[in-house]
Amino acid sequence: MNWSSKGIALRTLAATGALALLQACGGGDSGDGGTVVTATPTPSPTPTATPTPTPAPTATTPAEIVAQYFTIDLDSLDNYANPSLPAYYDNTVNGDDNAPGPISNAVATLGRVLFYDTALSVNDTVSCASCHQQALGFDDNEALSTGLDGGRTAAHAMRLGNVRYYQPGTMFWDKRASSVEDQATQPIQNPVEMGWDDGAGGIDALISKMNGIEYYPALFDFAFGSSTITETRMQTALAQFERAMISSDSRWDRAYAQVFSANAPNRNLDLTFPGFTASENLGKRLFLNGRNNGGAGCAACHRPPTFALTANSRSNGLDAGETTVFKSPSLKNVGLSQFFMHDGRFTSLAQVIDHYDSGIQNGPALDNRLRQGNGPQRLNLSAADKQALIDFLETLTDTSLTTDTRFSDPFIQ
Repeated sequence: MNWSSKGIALRTLAATGALALLQACGGGDSGDGGTVVTATPTPSPTPTATPTPTPAPTATTPAEIVAQYFTIDLDSLDNYANPSLPAYYDNTVNGDDNAPGPISNAVATLGRVLFYDTALSVNDTVSCASCHQQALGFDDNEALSTGLDGGRTAAHAMRLGNVRYYQPGTMFWDKRASSVEDQATQPIQNPVEMGWDDGAGGIDALISKMNGIEYYPALFDFAFGSSTITETRMQTALAQFERAMISSDSRWDRAYAQVFSANAPNRNLDLTFPGFTASENLGKRLFLNGRNNGGAGCAACHRPPTFALTANSRSNGLDAGETTVFKSPSLKNVGLSQFFMHDGRFTSLAQVIDHYDSGIQNGPALDNRLRQGNGPQRLNLSAADKQALIDFLETLTDTSLTTDTRFSDPFIQ
């Protein structure tokens, strides 16, 4: 075979092989009715579909809604209704209770949220707790508290421990509120404090705002059986939370619990208290005994074991000619305070003692128990006696109340 015929043969063989290869790989349409084999491309891998995330279940129950915002467990409420109290918190104390009825754990829990929520101020900056700080015995570390726009309140914030044990229950230094409930929403509507005065729409505007906050309809439903928000319900909840702030675990309380006897003369208040220093026991005697019995007569107005003010107390002679009848809070945790009296004029317990010793001024509102002859009392205490009274007052510090999580900020931080 020459190279010419060999070439023809090779071309024929190549064409035959190509046709066979096409037939083996599958055919295609020739367009003229004949069968034409075409190559089928290798299919690409099917892409893996991205799974659609399952949406989180929508919170629908009050407990589920509240759990998104607070450390509160509505299925296991804190105990506000039935606290464990010492034996001397008996009928002699209960007679001073200004609560109109029993405390509900659910209602007090709502009160706790209201107490700490800055959303109750017009610009979301101030809450009740801003001026009543737990670590200070629910007092403020400023003489006059700072309001929502930096303005100053008209009076010093009052400690809240044992607020329930003052009869007849009137509130504020000047007793202008008829009850703890009446007091509860007045700072909210004050133009300096929380701002919901008439110019801002008043309490109705606040309620409208609260209805738009997810957790409030749920909490009101949980506490009251319906989601309706009213000022009366707000007042009830705040008052129940505040009345639950009972101080009964100071050093004074723990010492008295060891000697207390309901049937003993003066219920054994006069006994030397175990664990007290000599100065503290001297201060206790000065505090309890009247002036005609070698004491300063303090307990005539600040009655143990609550150390709340007696119902018939009048003013303490801060200014000459005073006509306003002022009240005061319980002396529990007074040692944690940094300012004293309605205007915060005193900055130490020593200054307070000096006032009662030699600084009382005469006036129409002065309490008769602070009078001596035709003028105000002059105790003429020695330096040791004054220090003893200070030492005694510091035994009334109750760190259990100032650290109790039931009264702490419930918001998730």
